[in-house]
Amino acid sequence: MNSFASPQTLAALPYTLPMNDLYARVFDAILDQRINAGSRFTEDSLTQMFGARRSDIRGVLGCLSHQQIIILRANHRPRVAVLDREQIQQTLHARRLTETTLVQLACQNGGRQDFERLRALIEQEQGCTEQGRAIRLSGEFHLQLAEMAGNAPLAHFLGSLVPLTSLAIAQQEAHPGDSCEWTVHEAIVNAVERGDAVAAQALLNQHLDHLDAVLLNSQPNSRKNRAVG
Repeated sequence: MNSFASPQTLAALPYTLPMNDLYARVFDAILDQRINAGSRFTEDSLTQMFGARRSDIRGVLGCLSHQQIIILRANHRPRVAVLDREQIQQTLHARRLTETTLVQLACQNGGRQDFERLRALIEQEQGCTEQGRAIRLSGEFHLQLAEMAGNAPLAHFLGSLVPLTSLAIAQQEAHPGDSCEWTVHEAIVNAVERGDAVAAQALLNQHLDHLDAVLLNSQPNSRKNRAVG
């Protein structure tokens, strides 16, 4: 008996995406408000939406639940978290304490390949026109910068804060097509590459001050106060 599946069977099977790619696509949909706090989605509906296997969708939801982006409860449909002011304030405070140390370490440890990867991310940000993906790419920049700092526990901790910040930005800004401020990231990279920790930390603090103002003090959807992750 032939053990190979027919072309028709193979065509009917959902294409198995790499988990990181599937995670990115699901998270982009959340940040783009195509999946929001009011969405009544299920594992099956996401399987159809993304053309993925149910086991892979379950894995992505588990990851997003660990990051507190998705709330999973027994006998309930998954739902997107809604962050309150206190959660956002605590997240931004923890992020400032963590990331200012990481950027200082990055000034000491960055190598040529690290800066190439950061500039490649900035190039993607610059050309990005999709709101959800733009917010995620902005967050990935900060995670990549943290990785080059060479302190795994701090980078891991920041990895729990950046997705929450991204969700807060997405839920505060409802306008699709708003561009992320890639120029801020470019200035930070230039300072880090020069080894100028004082300038890099100052730029980062200005960046985080802006996030504080937009997410904690401004009215939603104010077009003069666009945030990036």
